[in-house]
Parts: sequence; structure tokens; C-alpha cells
Amino acid sequence: MNKLVKNADEAVADIFDGAVLALGGFGLCGIPENCIAALVRKGIKNLTCISNNAGVDDYGIGLMLQNKQVKKMISSYVGENKLFEEMVLSGELELELTPQGTLAEKLRAGGAGIPAFFTATGYGTQIGELKETREFNGRHYILERSLFADFALVKAWKGDTMGNLIFRGTARNFNPDIATASYRTIAEVEHLVPAGELDPDQIHVPGIYIKRIFQGTHYEKRIERRMTRKG
Repeated sequence: MNKLVKNADEAVADIFDGAVLALGGFGLCGIPENCIAALVRKGIKNLTCISNNAGVDDYGIGLMLQNKQVKKMISSYVGENKLFEEMVLSGELELELTPQGTLAEKLRAGGAGIPAFFTATGYGTQIGELKETREFNGRHYILERSLFADFALVKAWKGDTMGNLIFRGTARNFNPDIATASYRTIAEVEHLVPAGELDPDQIHVPGIYIKRIFQGTHYEKRIERRMTRKG
């Protein structure tokens, strides 16, 4: 099976209005920059986006928010995006706020074919309202449903033409789980190599999960909030 495509525009060509998208990354680290730019150019609307966060005002998913392409976000941390806040408070954007560990497990479970699981996180809070509860060994838990997207978009440091992926540093946080949480996962990579060149023991996501892969370009690798210390 030939998984190699020319660029991001070809990779996202069949993503449709109203699709559910899972997007990798942690903060601005390891986000599928090229795919997001291609989606902005494509102009599709009414998207549901599953992502740890929503980028910043002028970068990442923030660009899709500017373009009014997203109707719902399923996220954990959204504190760096003023436009996001304004859209949620005005009712223009629906938000399903999810604890970070729960979000990771919802994606991992979706990729593993597990429809739901119990967790103590969120019990007794607004997160747990209207959700089924159970008691195990004297502790209360809420039922959380797993997540599985129409398309998943991930960004890796290195990949081969069979779709095997290697991530670096914090980019490994959500990307591997998101890569498994769709039957149509698209991977963009900084370095694309021939099949067989990667050390099998170093592969973080096997190519069986990847539908399309391409060599990305012009990665900015922004820092969400630069912190410095005097002296």
C-alpha cells in the first residue's frame, strides 16, 4: 500500500465539513502545522476538534478558529487563546472541557477499541455531572466514553514511507495516542526516510496505524510562552 502523498493539501483533500478531527501536540509542540494550514486553505466548516489545547490566537488551531471553521472543541488546556475564550463565552464555540489525563485515556481507549472506562477524576465536580457513577472499593468513579475521530492528524520528527513514526521530547505526549484513534490517520514528518531505515526498537507508532504520510516543510516550532530568568 502506497501511503506517501506529495503535501498537506493532498493529505487532507477528503476531509469534509462536519468531520471530527483529532490533532496531536502538546501546547505548540508537535502540532501538525502543515495539515492545519492546509485545512485553513481548504476552508471546511463545522469541525469538531479533539486536541489537548487550542493553539494561540494566530497559530495552530487558533488559525482555524479565526477562520470560523470549528464548531466544537474537546480539550484540556485552553488558557493561551483569547479568541477561543471570546468564542466560548459568546456561545459561538461549544467546549467539552476534559481533564488532561482523562483526555489522554479517552484517546488511548478509543484506539484500543475500548468504548468506555471508569475514572475517579472529575467525580463530584461539573465534569462528572449527568455521567454514570459506580463505587469500587469504597471510592466513587464516573464513566467516561472513549474518543475515535473521522481523521487524526499527527506530526513526528522522523518517519518512513510505510508510516512508522518517531517523536522527540514533548511531542510524544499526545501524538501516539491520537495516531491510533482513527482509521484515517495522516502523519507529517520533519524527516522522511525509506522503509527499513528506522531502528524497529526506536519506533513509537507502527505504520499499521498510518493511512498517509508526507514530508512537511517550514516548521516554525514556536514556544507558547517564553519564560526567562535574569542573571
